[in-house]
Amino acid sequence: MRKESREMSAEWALEVLDKAPYVTVSMTEEDGTPYGLPLSLVRTDDKTFYFHCALEGKKLDILQKNPRVCLSAVTKCKPTVGPKDGSFTLEFKSAIAFGIAEIVESDEEKIAALRAICERFLPQHMDAFETSIARSLGRTAVVRIQLTEPPVGKRKQYDANGEEMKWQRME
Repeated sequence: MRKESREMSAEWALEVLDKAPYVTVSMTEEDGTPYGLPLSLVRTDDKTFYFHCALEGKKLDILQKNPRVCLSAVTKCKPTVGPKDGSFTLEFKSAIAFGIAEIVESDEEKIAALRAICERFLPQHMDAFETSIARSLGRTAVVRIQLTEPPVGKRKQYDANGEEMKWQRME
């Protein structure tokens, strides 16, 4: 990281990944072409994320040949004018993580992951979860991403006095 004063802890980075409405998952095609797409991920512990998709498609084809992925997310992104020098800048919270993706085979793990996804994104509709699982489990793929190293967070944020909050300083 170029500006180490903006680096935040792994725990902080996990919070950014948790709060982001979607996380961009980047992967690499067999010929080296990058492929990234925003997905709705859920985290179940400090190293495990899940997403769901159709049983076939480009991302699954890529991941079966090269399971290495990069996750990135940004929250609290706000263009602003620097309070001290008037420069155009951007306040943000971001996180990046690297991992290995694997298609989940076990129905038990698939159901647990889908439950976690629903609890995160549609908690008010959990009463329909069992019916939905009965109807669509057989046509739904679930992918597990295990982080291979702790995530890294980065932040540019100003306090109420216009001072940039560096070195993990909190308000």
